[in-house]
Amino acid sequence: MTQKVLISGGAGFIGLHLANKLLDEGYQVHLIDNFSRAVVDDDFEATLKRNNVSFSNLDLLDLDAVLSLENDFFVIFHLAAIVGVRHVLKRPYSVMYDNIRMLANIIELAHRQKDFSRLLFASTSEVYAGTLNNFDMVFPTPESTPLALTNLSYPRTSYMLSKIYGEALCQQCGIPFTLFRPHNIYGPRMGMAHVIPEQLKKAYQLNDGDSIEVFSPNHTRCFCFIDDATEMLWRMMEKEECERQTLNLGSENPEIKIKELAELCFSVVGKKLSIDLKPASSGSPVRRQPNMSLTHRLTGFESQINLKDGITITYEWYRKNVFKGTSVTAK
Repeated sequence: MTQKVLISGGAGFIGLHLANKLLDEGYQVHLIDNFSRAVVDDDFEATLKRNNVSFSNLDLLDLDAVLSLENDFFVIFHLAAIVGVRHVLKRPYSVMYDNIRMLANIIELAHRQKDFSRLLFASTSEVYAGTLNNFDMVFPTPESTPLALTNLSYPRTSYMLSKIYGEALCQQCGIPFTLFRPHNIYGPRMGMAHVIPEQLKKAYQLNDGDSIEVFSPNHTRCFCFIDDATEMLWRMMEKEECERQTLNLGSENPEIKIKELAELCFSVVGKKLSIDLKPASSGSPVRRQPNMSLTHRLTGFESQINLKDGITITYEWYRKNVFKGTSVTAK
């Protein structure tokens, strides 16, 4: 009998890529989403035409709707959340309260499954922000790093706190779990409110010799291509050793400055552009680099796609579907 996986936030960036990976591996997949951020596009419709996939348009804040789902899922990936700086700054209370409620409803659903194996919960690299701000944090940063909070009055704290609270709920809920903390996952269909598609779009629209504003130019990040991320997630699900573990999801190298990332995007687009250096964006972490040794050891996998190749694949998708095309992309 084909094992059945539920993915909340299944129409979103990571969710849909993960769904296709699991379908390739022979699983039956059920997606749930309410399109608060995700969109119905050609990629989503193509996935729904595949064998062994189904979909429910469902609000995770509605417990009755959540519990109306079937009870034969052996794994649940909970990816759905209110995310994005724009949303966090406008409605911090809803971000914190609703993210917690959605997870609580998913946990209730998990408790009702007949033969349940694991809940995989998408936390965030933002959980390290308080430690970075207040202490000498180790880089690359391991999952065992003690977590501290940023100022509770800051709107951005609400998202981070909802994920720390979520990790604690999973730890105490009495069902098998794996927690993963994504670090700058990128690729086709991720939406426009991210540094890589933003820089690609600006470069595409400008002429040689023009200038582009780059904020937080000396802040550093490590980027992980979506195919590598979904391979890690599938292996986290498959490996019993990953049960009850908290794992970084991402790439440890290269750690690159945002201005260097912008220059790489210009090169991929084929434009000769100059950078107008701007101040750091409010709340942007100065540095973010995950220690991936535990994830590599437990999954037996590390990122394979280098940054330039990943950006090239991402650019070709955006150029065809968004910059030149008429497709919508995530909100």
